[in-house]
Amino acid sequence: MDIIDSIILGIIQGLTEFLPVSSSGHLELGKAILGDESLPKESLLFTVVLHFATALSTIVIFRKDILDLIKGVLKFEWNEDLQFVSKIALSMIPAVIVGLFFEEQLEQLFGGNILLVGCMLIVTAALLFLADRAKNTNKKVSLSNALIIGVSQAVALLPGISRSGATISTSVLLGNDKIKAARFSFLMVVPLIFGKIAKDVLSGDITYESANFTSLGAGFIAAFIAGLFACTWMITLVKKSKLSYFAIYCVIVGVTAIIFALLNK
Repeated sequence: MDIIDSIILGIIQGLTEFLPVSSSGHLELGKAILGDESLPKESLLFTVVLHFATALSTIVIFRKDILDLIKGVLKFEWNEDLQFVSKIALSMIPAVIVGLFFEEQLEQLFGGNILLVGCMLIVTAALLFLADRAKNTNKKVSLSNALIIGVSQAVALLPGISRSGATISTSVLLGNDKIKAARFSFLMVVPLIFGKIAKDVLSGDITYESANFTSLGAGFIAAFIAGLFACTWMITLVKKSKLSYFAIYCVIVGVTAIIFALLNK
């Protein structure tokens, strides 16, 4: 994989990790349009590097929140910070269960299933349209809300369902404040990303012998910078109820993908 390919993939990963358009869905569409051989295949090492970059960009954006949470937890009191961390932990359970016990079934849904991607992008669009029309409140995410949002995050493992779109939309539709919903959505994925990175590293499947560290570095920087931009932009869009623009985009891409899949049966 050359530097240009790494930068392009890094930008795609950084943007689509936070913007509600489904990173997995766009990767599948790219493979179908360009052909599996035309699009450089991401090695496990490269995937880990990009995921680490987007997780790091989240930490940078929410560094003050994370430091406050750590300080609050270290007080060893059932305070607001410990309650928030408990909600994050609770929200992780559905995705962890799906990832551990249904990994093989999920992998079978990838690999050019364009019809599924198209349909799921339309589902994402519907969620975004509904969330944009929800009334804003000052309500915080509750423990029961956290579990429901966690279920939506697990569903978002399907190609074409946006993780950020599904979790933020679910939270807002449950009556939570839009900014608090976005904050919870982005913070809840950080431990999952690091957990997935640890799982991949410990699996022993990562090879370093043929790694091009220049390309890896370029991809990391591109994903990190794109992630910073996308995460900040997404928070502003949620606050201003501008998710419908992405809903329209998802409908257009989704319908195009369905037509493409049907014509190439």
